[in-house]
Amino acid sequence: MAAQRGRRGPLLEILHAVQAELGHVPDEAIAQLARELNLSRADVHGVVSFYHDFRREPAGRTTVRICRAEACQALGADALVTHAHERLGIPPGRTTADGAVTVEQVFCLGNCALGPSVQVDGETLGRMTAERLGTLLDEAVSA
Repeated sequence: MAAQRGRRGPLLEILHAVQAELGHVPDEAIAQLARELNLSRADVHGVVSFYHDFRREPAGRTTVRICRAEACQALGADALVTHAHERLGIPPGRTTADGAVTVEQVFCLGNCALGPSVQVDGETLGRMTAERLGTLLDEAVSA
């Protein structure tokens, strides 16, 4: 926060820095940011909850992001979400109980020509099938 003090609208930059350092934005950080930036806790919480890239809890050791944008939807993204849910027993936006995998939905990975697309720990993979996704999920759980 010290590096951003005096700048206009530093909240997003600070939140990104907190998440980069801690892996998520904990409640304690929200309260401290509100105090330091002279904002209400509701204002800070509103920003954290509005932007899907911010996490309130730590992610799993592996993060799987499934694209739900129109191009990927048309090519079977819904089946990938269903398969991940059935395979792991968690809905999108959750982490397995053992902390192995977090599954998220995103609304564009910028890989439309190769949809449906997923991203595993930052690596974008196109033309994803339920079978390939299942293999990736199995590997993530056993890692």
